[in-house]
Amino acid sequence: MGEKERRARIVILGGGFAGIYTAMELERLMDGGEDFEVVLVNKENYFVFQPMLPEVISGTIGMLDVVSPIRRLLPRTDLRVREVESVDLERKLVVCSPGFRAQPHVIPYDHLVLGLGSVTDFRGLRGLPEHAFPFKNLGDALALRNHVIRALDEASIERDDERLRKQLLTFVVAGGGFSGVEVAAELNDFVRGVARNYPRIDAREIRIVLLHAGDRILPEVAESLAVFAQKILVKRGVEIRLNTMLDAASGDDAILKGGETIPTKTLVSTVPSFPHPLLEGLPLAKGRNGKLFSTKYLHVEGRTDVWALGDCAIVPMVDGNPSPPTAQHAIRQGATAAHNIVATVRNHSLRTFEFTGLGKMGSLGHRSAIAELPGGVKLSGILAWLMWRAIYLMKLPGMGRRLRVASAWFLDLFLAPELVQLKLGGSGGVSQEHFEPGQDVFRQGDLGDRVYIILSGAAEVWRTGEGTQPQLARLGPGDWFGEMALLNQTTRGATVRCVEAMDALTLPKRDFTVLAANLPDLRQSFERVMQARRRAVMTAMR
Repeated sequence: MGEKERRARIVILGGGFAGIYTAMELERLMDGGEDFEVVLVNKENYFVFQPMLPEVISGTIGMLDVVSPIRRLLPRTDLRVREVESVDLERKLVVCSPGFRAQPHVIPYDHLVLGLGSVTDFRGLRGLPEHAFPFKNLGDALALRNHVIRALDEASIERDDERLRKQLLTFVVAGGGFSGVEVAAELNDFVRGVARNYPRIDAREIRIVLLHAGDRILPEVAESLAVFAQKILVKRGVEIRLNTMLDAASGDDAILKGGETIPTKTLVSTVPSFPHPLLEGLPLAKGRNGKLFSTKYLHVEGRTDVWALGDCAIVPMVDGNPSPPTAQHAIRQGATAAHNIVATVRNHSLRTFEFTGLGKMGSLGHRSAIAELPGGVKLSGILAWLMWRAIYLMKLPGMGRRLRVASAWFLDLFLAPELVQLKLGGSGGVSQEHFEPGQDVFRQGDLGDRVYIILSGAAEVWRTGEGTQPQLARLGPGDWFGEMALLNQTTRGATVRCVEAMDALTLPKRDFTVLAANLPDLRQSFERVMQARRRAVMTAMR
């Protein structure tokens, strides 16, 4: 057996702070030794510096300024850009998604590091998977920025539908923790700043609404700092709704507990966040929130070959409390885990995780921030903002990245934010939408742009003619509608209104046309239904 085959293989799942800094420390501990190798599996080939992600919305920094290529950060680590499909703990195998070959990619391991972080999970929340913007990664930030610019462009030319104009100019953020507050602050700065480029938009029409279930925002920090942040945001035009929970969403409204609705086309939800779904099926010790129980040495309770850290783990601190899900704790957990894995390989003593934290900071946009430092020191305003920028600038991996961000921040003092909307995708293909009772899916006279297939719920079809509005049909799961306008290339011949909370698949016109042209049986089926509905319309109009 060769020397390479005798090396212990350490496989790290996840390229966030926990995974990246574990690999960094493992590379440092190699010391030219050949007793272990490191493999990192991540679905992207870059590391995202998430604390600066909200600034991508406003364009304060470029979208590539918050990412670093993993291969440059970890030159001695074997990077596998794949999705993790499953983990076999008994056989010590990680199964990843196929690449160009239609075969799974299997990676054996000796030690497994679970640093998969958390994911946005809207399960059980009506309409949020279809209509709310999550905010976890670079793609989310770019999608939100593009959508906001599109909403402003549409609002500037909308004159016929006052409700639609209000929806386009209302931006709702759910979640009053650090993520929600920072997103709302950057969104507010950006929208109000670029509104000057839209002569037909009055800044007084713009609404930025922050929803929070508690009695104060930023529960992570002292009350005095939270109150300061709230006053600053309100002064800048953010409408803060405390003790308010988001219940559901449609394409037209954010629906609150109690039934109140906020008309909007832009809903950002920074909650809820759950551990990666892969962990759910692993027979490992977990808490009620689905996070893995880690020991003070960072391995999972009951295992010596599986290690868990970061947002997906409950890591005890020296005072017995669980370590908070912050970057500074994940970085130190990574260093401790790396030391203990190497110590296990080399039969050395293990080290306990003893980091207690260096304070908390959050940006409020527009040269303001809050900071809570060790010893009870509290800062707010421009001094906290300068500290926030200095500390996070130094934490950015790589000198080149720091220079790019520093340059962007400097130029932002003098230049207006960019208004470029990057349309990177083509047809959206089949998607899913959610509708609430009373909401019109489309109206008679609208242009036909897609076909709908009902998954759950119900809708009614109405047609106006000669002063009457007869009900033509009631549709339920399995029924489809919207095909008549596409097949006849006309406007919608009736109004379809949701009567029971409804989920539906939608097929854009372009895709439907391709299917109908190439699948004669499918087209004939649609035409038979169309003819039956036409007869029903004629009967109802008599």
